[in-house]
Amino acid sequence: MRCAVASCFFFLVSTFPLHAQEDGQNLWSMIAEGGWAMWPLGACSLAMLTLIFHGYRETVRRKFIPQADLSPLTSMLQARQLEEAAAVLQARDTMLGRSLGKALGKAKPGQADAGKAKVEALLVDTLEAEEAGISRWINYLNVIAATAPMIGLLGTVSGMIGAFQTMERVGMGQPQAFAGSIGEALITTATGLIIGIPAMVFYFSLKNRLAALMTETVQAATDLLDALAGDEG
Repeated sequence: MRCAVASCFFFLVSTFPLHAQEDGQNLWSMIAEGGWAMWPLGACSLAMLTLIFHGYRETVRRKFIPQADLSPLTSMLQARQLEEAAAVLQARDTMLGRSLGKALGKAKPGQADAGKAKVEALLVDTLEAEEAGISRWINYLNVIAATAPMIGLLGTVSGMIGAFQTMERVGMGQPQAFAGSIGEALITTATGLIIGIPAMVFYFSLKNRLAALMTETVQAATDLLDALAGDEG
């Protein structure tokens, strides 16, 4: 996870032409040359790094499935030891533990299938709510991926308007007079793309990572419910 975030940060920095120092420029002077649009773009970059870090931290397997407890839980549910199983599940801060621990409150030990249908219905609702809570933060990466290039484009338009206004005042004979506005236009475009591209890559990466973990969690929950109901397999 740290390597992924560090790689993203390195990509953001290394894509700027640092060799411009030979002409008396450095990274920070180029950022300043980008004008007002660099402020919201800077906020987008910080938000992107924060969301990537948070997304990877929340999509580690140990937060979804208490792997070491699956075998004991299977035995407890087969024996209809619901209180003991619920205690074990709720003691683990995992998605499966929170969801199934709550759903077991609907179980009916006296019935042949232990009221599996009601348990399963509550389990599905709880898992969907848990998934939505994590997806909400991952989806913000998609917002940044779409917004950052648009902010860069707006900065480009602003810079070009400034360049044409300067050209109108001083004419074409002094290109250095409107070079700053053109520089602003190009820098904001590049910055918007530099932020938007990795944001989109990490959005799909985290989305697929979450989907894979949810599939494993649902499968583990299904196996435990089968053990509770006495179903084979």
